[in-house]
Amino acid sequence: MRKLMREKTKTGLTGIAGLKAGMSRNTAAKYLKEGRLPSEMKEVRDWRTRPDPFLNHWAEIEARLTADPALEAITIFENLLDRFPDEYEPGQLRTLQRRIRQWRGLAGPDKEVFFPQAHRAGEAMQTDFTWASKLGVTIQGEAFPHMLCHPVLPYSNWEWVTVCHSESLAALKRGVQEALFRLGHAPLFHQTDNSTAATHDLTSGKRDFNVEYMDMIRHFGMIPRTIAVGAKEQNGDVEAIHRGLKNRLKQYLIMRGSSDFESAAAYERWLWQMLAKTNRPRKTKLGEELAVMRPVTMARLPEFIEVDTRVSSWSTLSIKKNVYSVPSRLIGEKLRVRVYEGRIDVYYGGKMQLSTPRLLGRGGHRINYRHVIWSLVKKPGAFRLYRYREDLFPSLVFRRAYDALRTKLEENKADKEYVRILHLAASTMESDVEAALELLLETKTPISAEGVKAMVTDGDKLAAMVMDAPVVDLLIYDNLLHRQEGCV
Repeated sequence: MRKLMREKTKTGLTGIAGLKAGMSRNTAAKYLKEGRLPSEMKEVRDWRTRPDPFLNHWAEIEARLTADPALEAITIFENLLDRFPDEYEPGQLRTLQRRIRQWRGLAGPDKEVFFPQAHRAGEAMQTDFTWASKLGVTIQGEAFPHMLCHPVLPYSNWEWVTVCHSESLAALKRGVQEALFRLGHAPLFHQTDNSTAATHDLTSGKRDFNVEYMDMIRHFGMIPRTIAVGAKEQNGDVEAIHRGLKNRLKQYLIMRGSSDFESAAAYERWLWQMLAKTNRPRKTKLGEELAVMRPVTMARLPEFIEVDTRVSSWSTLSIKKNVYSVPSRLIGEKLRVRVYEGRIDVYYGGKMQLSTPRLLGRGGHRINYRHVIWSLVKKPGAFRLYRYREDLFPSLVFRRAYDALRTKLEENKADKEYVRILHLAASTMESDVEAALELLLETKTPISAEGVKAMVTDGDKLAAMVMDAPVVDLLIYDNLLHRQEGCV
């Protein structure tokens, strides 16, 4: 329109002005005559271009919506289809959805209003957990499902992360401490959602802070606060930054050229390097926050909780609703267990007896066959119905060996032979026993405990049988010579 007016002023010719403005002569003449923009010439239509298919039942629909505004259009439409199959068809759902949306805007109930908050420098840190498995990270080729504990300063948007596997107190403690000691300062408030790491249910239906969480927050001189139950928007800053963080990490992984890492520790170090880059543009506002925050001068808290428990007659102990085996010499003894976010350490008499990865969730079990095999070899009949029998297969090779025994022997005899093989693995080297079993399976030789023992005892013979002579292809060297000749 601006170009049309300019060209009309230059030439005085409507047809040429319209042509240069990219419109026909008639359209240009209309706009010049009206003297208004096209957007100003649109008329509001207050009539329908086609009959309303829901006219006969709209009064009923409106009454239902008035009585219960939470009703969705698809629920109402399915009811109409059931009752009046000859009047309605599936393609009319969108029409009803538009009609109900318009009704809600004109006559529906008031909606909840959210009020954006102005953050003050150094006032609070928000911490939340987010799943990061969609990043596709692997550790030495194996999938690495994990979460990130994500503390954020809402004023400057400074953020940090630690790798974890659950929303536990240990994970929260480690994440918060890493952020505080990285900053060297602590804010006035620490805010979380109502996760079980920080809060617990009261009989009144409300939630209160856990004692262990309160101890940690007081240690750093902060005041705990939480959002209302079911009000995720009150933690909106950290929730919004979750998405941005994971998008950036995905881009960094693409630039890195690989999502595989040597270890979880290496992956976390890489995360910290990327977070250092991300926080650079926030340096000015972060400086404002640090100027009003208190320095962190207190010592770092241990990142575990201690649990006292007694070993059962099954040579197991229960920690956080999961079962772990311990050496049978500890049956009946009282142990102290340090529960970290990713592992548990078992102590007796002040000395560590066992360290094992921590199980996630509830109802899991981790049984080390070396802890029970000395009793099981004396009672092989217990193997068949042992509650944790699947844990007694150290690898797929052992499982295949047991299945091969079952095809050749009766169940009781197969169980006995396998238990003896497992006892041999605990007495010697598991890797040697596994190599012997794999060789017997590949050559389809009948498996027996005595046969495996003979192979393991004669280590030189086993090594010679396992080692394959390499096949040398001399054509490779011929190809190299031809390429060199071609270059000359």
